[in-house]
Amino acid sequence: MNRVVITGLGAVCSLGLTVEDILKAFREGQSGIGTLKFRNSDRLSIQVGGQIQNFNPDQYFSRQEISLYDKFTQFALIAAKQAISCSGIEICEGNASKVGVILGTAGGGLQTQDENYRQVYEESKNRVHPLIVPKLMNNAAASHVSMKYNAKGPCFTIASACSSSNHAMGQAFNLIRSGSINLALTGGSESMLCFGGIKAWEGLRIMSKDMCRPFCATRDGMVQGEGAAIFIFEEFNHAKKRGAHIYAEVAGFSMCSDANDIVNPDKEGASRAISGALFDSKLNPEDIGYINAHGTGTIANDKTECAAIRKVFKEHAKKLMVSSTKSMHGHLIGGTGALELLSCVMALKESIIPPTINYREKDPDCDLDFVPNVARDKNVNCILSNSFAFGGLNAVLALKKLT
Repeated sequence: MNRVVITGLGAVCSLGLTVEDILKAFREGQSGIGTLKFRNSDRLSIQVGGQIQNFNPDQYFSRQEISLYDKFTQFALIAAKQAISCSGIEICEGNASKVGVILGTAGGGLQTQDENYRQVYEESKNRVHPLIVPKLMNNAAASHVSMKYNAKGPCFTIASACSSSNHAMGQAFNLIRSGSINLALTGGSESMLCFGGIKAWEGLRIMSKDMCRPFCATRDGMVQGEGAAIFIFEEFNHAKKRGAHIYAEVAGFSMCSDANDIVNPDKEGASRAISGALFDSKLNPEDIGYINAHGTGTIANDKTECAAIRKVFKEHAKKLMVSSTKSMHGHLIGGTGALELLSCVMALKESIIPPTINYREKDPDCDLDFVPNVARDKNVNCILSNSFAFGGLNAVLALKKLT
């Protein structure tokens, strides 16, 4: 099977509009969570989120393009442009059919849906823009990225709630490993910060009203964020031949279903996904130095994830560093795994472990090393990135330094 490496990075979120700014925020333990500002946000019970403030699409797109792109598509295109530039790849007719675009999202064009429902029901409008459907469909971002860069290989979107990005990147990994394609733009994008989006999540009663405190005894829920992260996954020899800079190797991937409950996580399913990623990557538990946790800040999720880690790693669990960057950028739902993978690349490349900020008090049920509040200088060779979604959908990626 082919080896798969990461040769390009692109991202935008509440921590910054470039990879450099976001990595700086990870190193410094900055928070991108603040007061939500959008139409009717004052009517919400939840007033905080990882919103990209002062975002101006006119700086990136023409007026015609903006009429076609929901915000989640805009974020994906911005991140994709960065990743392409970072990688130095040139997509042409000679290689286009071996370039794929596989992205994850949960809400898709939710901003477009919310605004047009508001116009129809609140303002009693009887007509909407003729291109609303292609603007709101979940595959819009992937399709526009493929068209922008003439990528003619497999192009599709995976929607599996909070695991969407990891599932998408896992499929890109498998397609390259099998030889079906040489390269993929992969990751995820999400923009659910609008009145209808937050109002729906309020009904679940799992949202914090002030901040995200994963694994802390005082945690009281998740905080949503928005943005995108896209990577260039590439076959190793293909990357080496063109002299590409390699950031990390994608070593393995695993996915499974709890088949248990639509919202409550299950330790057995999470532990099977973690074990599967170790098996697929041919790594031993003792090889792993850091886990980027799903770590949403909800009572059930954090407790269950810790139990799954202890089950798989046993005594080695005490030596692991485990952190949740959702404490800084919020939960991007379908885009979150991709943004979190960026912090994993930083940990491997720069030997800087991102912190879990807002950590106040130890929870006896969460007794691991969460790198509290301050980033840590520590060399690691192998990393896992966890995603566990509503519906019991688990997806875990394994990364390692290139050897």
